[in-house]
Amino acid sequence: MTTSDALLQGGPRDGTEFASEGAGLIELEIDGKVHRYIPTMRRLDDKAVYTYDGEVDPTGAQDGVENARDRSASPTAADREPPD
Repeated sequence: MTTSDALLQGGPRDGTEFASEGAGLIELEIDGKVHRYIPTMRRLDDKAVYTYDGEVDPTGAQDGVENARDRSASPTAADREPPD
């Protein structure tokens, strides 16, 4: 029988206890996305806490999803008049 020694905090599996075996990264595939949890220095109820680090698409970046120029410019910048 495996004893849980860690706890997931945040994200889709918030509150899930598991046996970490000292893992430096936990990746779970849920609904076609990979959700990542990373260890912290915190402990809760004598269990190591792994905090949610976000989700990624396992197929990688996809065309048309994001434009780097749009990321660096304000969406309202084109609508503004330049100052006098």
